[in-house]
Amino acid sequence: MDYFFIGDSELVTAFRFVGIDGKAAVNPEETRSIFNRITRNWNDTAGMVLPGVEGCRILILTEEAADWLGDDLTQWQLSGRYPLVVEIPGTLGRLEGRKTLVDSIREAVGIHV
Repeated sequence: MDYFFIGDSELVTAFRFVGIDGKAAVNPEETRSIFNRITRNWNDTAGMVLPGVEGCRILILTEEAADWLGDDLTQWQLSGRYPLVVEIPGTLGRLEGRKTLVDSIREAVGIHV
């Protein structure tokens, strides 16, 4: 599986419709546990790898899940290892104070049209 998703249950279902496995997380502890199993190949209590994680190259997170991970996510992104992380807005929309991809590109390039 090239992709894996962590977010709310509605979006997990939506991603499964397009063939992307995922796991719902409702609090920071669940999110961190799933993230650690993916990034560090931790096993769950049954001694099996988390379903859908094998070969994960891109991890998709809601902005809320990314906020819950905080510094752990930042350290992982700076490590340059797979899976790469992509953040998307959740079902309630974009979190206040978050830049869009277009805003980030404009800031990096320095051109505002």
